[in-house]
Amino acid sequence: MTNRTSTGQDRPELQKAVEAFVDAGFAGLHVRVHDDHGEWLGSAGVRELGGSASPPADGRFWAGSVAKSFTATVVLQLVAEGRLGLDASVASHLPGLELDERITVRMLLQHTSGLFNYTGEYYPDGTVAPGIPATGKEWVDTRLHTYQPRELVELALAKPARFEPGTDWSYSNTNYTLAALLIEQVTGTTYGEQMQRRILQPLGVRDTVLDGNATDLPEPHAHGYYRYQDGDEWKVVDVSRQNLSMLPAAGGAISTTRDLHTFFAALNAGKLLPAPLLAEMRKPAGPINYGLGVFVQDLGADHGTVYHHNGGAPGGFGALMYSTPDGSKTLTAGLTTGDAEVNPSEALAPALDSLVRAVFCGEHAAR
Repeated sequence: MTNRTSTGQDRPELQKAVEAFVDAGFAGLHVRVHDDHGEWLGSAGVRELGGSASPPADGRFWAGSVAKSFTATVVLQLVAEGRLGLDASVASHLPGLELDERITVRMLLQHTSGLFNYTGEYYPDGTVAPGIPATGKEWVDTRLHTYQPRELVELALAKPARFEPGTDWSYSNTNYTLAALLIEQVTGTTYGEQMQRRILQPLGVRDTVLDGNATDLPEPHAHGYYRYQDGDEWKVVDVSRQNLSMLPAAGGAISTTRDLHTFFAALNAGKLLPAPLLAEMRKPAGPINYGLGVFVQDLGADHGTVYHHNGGAPGGFGALMYSTPDGSKTLTAGLTTGDAEVNPSEALAPALDSLVRAVFCGEHAAR
């Protein structure tokens, strides 16, 4: 079952790229594209296993780590106001945590602090150092638990650092939960209040939630499922209910494709940050070209660069958020996993590459 909605033009190459996600094993996907042809909406798959309805075009979804781009934007706004130094020590603002004084604001946003990732560390040799329950049956059983940002940071700080500050790169949710505490300390108000005041209200973004301990997606929404092993048995459970507080400022986000488009287009058009700090945000580091809350992707040939930050909830849901450097062309999407026996990360890569190239390079999905 597919849904084809557009603003006056048929885009079969985009619809084909969307359908490739369902062919790869995802339950459903709904996409919003803004470009010089106007706005295009497309979807594939189902809203709920066992049903025939398509995912709703304006549906809410657990958007995961797209939250990091919102968090980084507010931190950089505070830098622009002179209330934070990008290369200043974080410890001076959060003395009670006994942070390594060498860790700077930039290192938090760029994932170069070396701090242990409280959702678990996965090392190159295959070993895993567990954090809070974030996978498998343990996460399924505890996914409605409410966490406090400080307890998550303290858990991470009780673990050995992955490397000396500034000497390497490793993606860590701890960095962004610390950034939330930093925002609160500097402003004297909550992280959520700053998100509302600085981003959501000025842009008219109404269907995005970035803080608190919400557990229910507002309607309309597609359902996401998680496949896990319970003893010798594989089970599939609807995980549309889960707790936002697990990843404060790092991945705690509910949003829509419309809201993500509005935010990311404004950010890349220079409406949220002064040009010098937007340029800092876009300086890539590490093995996968991460800036300050955004990824930098070179599409090669004559297709230029796109900026993005995708996201995934611990189970069931994912989000896509892409833009050209001027914000004039964007791709945003919400996706759900179902009961297929696939690794979502492995299934995502080829389908995502085809969709990105269909949108930003004009390439057809079938190659």
